[in-house]
Amino acid sequence: MIRIGIDVGGTNTDAVIMEGKRVVASVKATTSPDVTTGVREALAGALKQSGVAARSVDVVALGTTHFTNAVVQRRDLAPTAAVRLGLPATQALPPMVDWPPDLRDAIGGHAYFAHGGHEFDGRPITPLDPNELRKIARDIVKKKIRTIAISSVFSPVNTEVERQAGEIFAAEAPGAHITLSSDIGRIGLLERENAAIMNACLRDLSRVVMGAFRGALDQTGVTGRFFLTQNDGTLMDADFAERFPVLTFASGPTNSMRGAAFLSGVRDAIVIDVGGTTTDVGSLHKGFPRQATVAVEVGGVRTNFRMPDVFSIGLGGGSLVVEEKPGGKVTVGPRSVGYRLTMDALIFGGKTLTTSDIVVAAGRAKFGDRSKVAHLPPALIANTRARIMEMTHNAVERSRLSSEPLPVIVVGGGSVLIDSKIGDLDVVKPEHFACANAVGAAIAQVSGEVDRIYMLGKSSREEALADAKQKAADAAVAAGARTDSVTIVDVEDVPLAYIPGNATRIRVKAVGELAL
Repeated sequence: MIRIGIDVGGTNTDAVIMEGKRVVASVKATTSPDVTTGVREALAGALKQSGVAARSVDVVALGTTHFTNAVVQRRDLAPTAAVRLGLPATQALPPMVDWPPDLRDAIGGHAYFAHGGHEFDGRPITPLDPNELRKIARDIVKKKIRTIAISSVFSPVNTEVERQAGEIFAAEAPGAHITLSSDIGRIGLLERENAAIMNACLRDLSRVVMGAFRGALDQTGVTGRFFLTQNDGTLMDADFAERFPVLTFASGPTNSMRGAAFLSGVRDAIVIDVGGTTTDVGSLHKGFPRQATVAVEVGGVRTNFRMPDVFSIGLGGGSLVVEEKPGGKVTVGPRSVGYRLTMDALIFGGKTLTTSDIVVAAGRAKFGDRSKVAHLPPALIANTRARIMEMTHNAVERSRLSSEPLPVIVVGGGSVLIDSKIGDLDVVKPEHFACANAVGAAIAQVSGEVDRIYMLGKSSREEALADAKQKAADAAVAAGARTDSVTIVDVEDVPLAYIPGNATRIRVKAVGELAL
């Protein structure tokens, strides 16, 4: 099988071609302002370098920052109606109550309450009222809103009322994009509702972006199946991604961590991915990123996505280096020249001192023109390198859960900044480290996940776990995994002492190889 992995970063767009488990070509292209041009150039470059015919490519897997950037920058967001099913409960905290005002204003702040919803054990709060929903739908149509997010109390336990409401809105507002919260989030009403609203407001943009990506593939002659990577390190096909663009959030760091595990052969480690602008740090567990156990904020909004437990620091190959006075304190980042590195850095004839200039001047990397940084004082070089390693060491210590000396895998184009040892931990820099993010996209598997509450009075714990594992495996197969390759990679069983009835929350994740 021939796979192409592409990852779009803030500075570079990376592409790799893999035949089986072997990397046969890797290319970096500068990320273009429109992003799609950079994707096309990286793809064409990888095909040329490998000699692989475009028609022989079986799979293209792409990781993108388009949708995260849209939320962070408050642009290209569609007016959205948020409908919550749960009356008479939940009125104290209306939809989008915890959103930044500018983001709420960007999508219109349209919120509606209706009857419906369930208790934690599946009992209905109040019956669904179809006439009430039709009245809301008519108001949404009158306001010319084309995207609707529907959330219901405890819908991951019972999805019935969200499904019924979705059918009513689809009939009353033909052509509207409808997102059900139970298709995206986990238990936790506000966070799940936020995720659904965010997904809905990105639906128009996702159609445009996915069309552009498909156009880039067509222009290079690639006819293989097209997937996007999602934030748990697995794949979703292009049509699914167009419906659920929020699942691409944080896919970049996840791809890097998966690629680091594959290239190094190490399944339990701390991963440092150094890009042009930021450094992402996280932990690998059994070859997958450790998942965040708390609500994750995206653009200032709390969500409960399947996000990796990764944090970023302002350190990269394009980070600005500022010296307060000759021989004095040195500041590295967080500002960066980003994709303008090859124009602004000293080694490329620019006038801005960056970390890349420092490592070239120190003789630790060979790119650009070293003669252009020959004038840098040795004290400045030494102080900057010390500051870089101090930032890195602090980030690694923050990611460690114990004193166990886990290896540190360093990847990314900016990894030339990192020394061979960080504190007491050894550094592993695998082959093709610069394009680990694209490798992670290329090797991505297909997943299925279940997150629900079981009442153990009705069944034993073992029966509940077995049921959750089977449902997760079935979800992975439904998403495109090969049945004989599906394995359970994560099980979380949390008794809910504050809920009567011997309740427990079980979360199971299954992954498998893509079935072609």
